[in-house]
Amino acid sequence: MVRIIKIVAVIAVLAVAAGCCRCKRSSRTAEPFTGTEWVLVRLMGQDIKAADGTFRLNFSAEGRVTGRGACNSIFGEYTLTGDGRIDLSHLGSTRMLCPDMAGENEFFAVVSGATSYEIDGQMLMLFRDGEMQAVFQAVK
Repeated sequence: MVRIIKIVAVIAVLAVAAGCCRCKRSSRTAEPFTGTEWVLVRLMGQDIKAADGTFRLNFSAEGRVTGRGACNSIFGEYTLTGDGRIDLSHLGSTRMLCPDMAGENEFFAVVSGATSYEIDGQMLMLFRDGEMQAVFQAVK
Protein backbone atom coordinates (compact mmCIF):
# COMPACT_ATOMS: atom_id res chain seq x y z
CA MET A 1 0.00 0.00 0.00
CA VAL A 2 2.84 2.42 0.84
CA ARG A 3 4.48 1.58 -2.48
CA ILE A 4 1.28 2.46 -4.40
CA ILE A 5 1.07 5.78 -2.59
CA LYS A 6 4.70 6.55 -3.53
CA ILE A 7 4.03 5.68 -7.18
CA VAL A 8 0.93 7.88 -7.24
CA ALA A 9 2.89 10.72 -5.62
CA VAL A 10 5.69 10.42 -8.21
CA ILE A 11 3.15 10.43 -11.06
CA ALA A 12 1.48 13.51 -9.59
CA VAL A 13 4.81 15.34 -9.30
CA LEU A 14 5.72 14.43 -12.90
CA ALA A 15 2.32 15.61 -14.14
CA VAL A 16 2.74 18.97 -12.39
CA ALA A 17 6.29 19.33 -13.74
CA ALA A 18 5.17 18.53 -17.29
CA GLY A 19 2.37 21.07 -16.97
CA CYS A 20 4.82 23.74 -15.86
CA CYS A 21 6.76 23.44 -19.12
CA ARG A 22 3.71 24.75 -20.96
CA CYS A 23 3.19 27.39 -18.26
CA LYS A 24 6.70 28.77 -18.73
CA ARG A 25 6.21 29.23 -22.44
CA SER A 26 2.83 30.92 -22.21
CA SER A 27 3.75 33.10 -19.25
CA ARG A 28 6.37 35.05 -21.23
CA THR A 29 5.50 38.69 -21.26
CA ALA A 30 4.46 39.45 -24.81
CA GLU A 31 5.12 42.86 -26.28
CA PRO A 32 1.93 44.63 -27.32
CA PHE A 33 1.15 44.39 -31.03
CA THR A 34 0.29 48.09 -31.23
CA GLY A 35 2.59 50.84 -30.07
CA THR A 36 5.70 48.69 -30.42
CA GLU A 37 8.39 49.29 -33.01
CA TRP A 38 9.29 45.97 -34.67
CA VAL A 39 12.67 45.53 -36.42
CA LEU A 40 13.19 42.72 -38.94
CA VAL A 41 15.61 39.97 -37.83
CA ARG A 42 14.68 37.13 -40.22
CA LEU A 43 13.20 37.20 -43.72
CA MET A 44 12.27 34.09 -45.70
CA GLY A 45 14.50 31.90 -43.54
CA GLN A 46 17.54 34.18 -43.71
CA ASP A 47 18.90 36.16 -40.75
CA ILE A 48 18.84 39.92 -41.34
CA LYS A 49 21.09 42.55 -39.79
CA ALA A 50 19.02 45.67 -40.39
CA ALA A 51 20.80 49.01 -40.34
CA ASP A 52 19.47 51.57 -37.86
CA GLY A 53 16.06 52.82 -38.88
CA THR A 54 15.54 50.25 -41.66
CA PHE A 55 13.25 47.25 -42.09
CA ARG A 56 10.82 48.26 -39.35
CA LEU A 57 7.07 48.15 -38.78
CA ASN A 58 4.72 49.95 -36.40
CA PHE A 59 1.04 49.13 -35.88
CA SER A 60 -1.19 51.83 -34.38
CA ALA A 61 -4.26 51.21 -32.26
CA GLU A 62 -6.24 53.05 -34.96
CA GLY A 63 -5.54 50.34 -37.56
CA ARG A 64 -2.64 52.00 -39.40
CA VAL A 65 0.63 50.32 -40.29
CA THR A 66 3.77 52.32 -41.04
CA GLY A 67 7.35 51.29 -41.51
CA ARG A 68 10.51 51.47 -43.50
CA GLY A 69 12.33 49.14 -45.86
CA ALA A 70 15.92 49.70 -47.00
CA CYS A 71 15.17 53.34 -47.87
CA ASN A 72 11.44 53.69 -48.64
CA SER A 73 8.56 54.21 -46.25
CA ILE A 74 5.59 51.84 -46.21
CA PHE A 75 2.12 52.74 -45.03
CA GLY A 76 -1.38 51.34 -45.07
CA GLU A 77 -4.10 49.83 -42.94
CA TYR A 78 -4.56 46.59 -41.07
CA THR A 79 -7.36 44.66 -39.42
CA LEU A 80 -6.98 41.84 -36.93
CA THR A 81 -9.73 39.35 -37.65
CA GLY A 82 -9.30 36.95 -34.72
CA ASP A 83 -7.36 33.72 -34.23
CA GLY A 84 -4.13 35.51 -35.16
CA ARG A 85 -5.39 36.56 -38.60
CA ILE A 86 -4.25 39.87 -40.09
CA ASP A 87 -5.54 41.64 -43.16
CA LEU A 88 -3.26 44.35 -44.57
CA SER A 89 -4.85 46.70 -47.08
CA HIS A 90 -4.34 49.97 -48.93
CA LEU A 91 -0.57 49.49 -48.70
CA GLY A 92 1.67 51.96 -50.43
CA SER A 93 5.25 53.14 -50.32
CA THR A 94 7.53 55.90 -51.43
CA ARG A 95 9.45 55.14 -54.62
CA MET A 96 13.10 56.07 -54.12
CA LEU A 97 15.77 53.95 -55.76
CA CYS A 98 17.58 52.01 -53.02
CA PRO A 99 20.97 50.28 -53.07
CA ASP A 100 19.21 47.09 -51.83
CA MET A 101 16.09 47.05 -54.03
CA ALA A 102 15.91 43.23 -54.00
CA GLY A 103 15.78 43.14 -50.19
CA GLU A 104 13.34 46.03 -50.10
CA ASN A 105 11.00 44.41 -52.64
CA GLU A 106 11.09 41.09 -50.78
CA PHE A 107 10.35 42.83 -47.48
CA PHE A 108 7.37 44.72 -48.93
CA ALA A 109 6.05 41.54 -50.62
CA VAL A 110 6.22 39.60 -47.34
CA VAL A 111 4.48 42.36 -45.39
CA SER A 112 1.74 42.82 -47.96
CA GLY A 113 1.19 39.06 -48.26
CA ALA A 114 0.93 38.32 -44.52
CA THR A 115 -2.23 36.45 -43.56
CA SER A 116 -1.54 35.78 -39.86
CA TYR A 117 0.76 36.76 -37.04
CA GLU A 118 1.98 35.50 -33.68
CA ILE A 119 3.77 37.24 -30.82
CA ASP A 120 6.11 35.25 -28.61
CA GLY A 121 7.74 37.45 -25.98
CA GLN A 122 9.62 40.14 -27.88
CA MET A 123 9.23 38.45 -31.26
CA LEU A 124 6.55 39.12 -33.87
CA MET A 125 6.20 36.49 -36.59
CA LEU A 126 4.35 37.06 -39.85
CA PHE A 127 2.95 34.08 -41.73
CA ARG A 128 1.47 33.58 -45.17
CA ASP A 129 -0.96 30.68 -45.35
CA GLY A 130 0.67 29.05 -42.31
CA GLU A 131 4.30 29.45 -43.46
CA MET A 132 6.57 31.77 -41.49
CA GLN A 133 7.79 34.59 -43.72
CA ALA A 134 9.37 37.11 -41.35
CA VAL A 135 10.41 37.54 -37.74
CA PHE A 136 10.64 40.93 -36.05
CA GLN A 137 12.02 41.86 -32.65
CA ALA A 138 10.61 44.58 -30.42
CA VAL A 139 12.85 47.64 -30.18
CA LYS A 140 13.22 49.15 -26.72
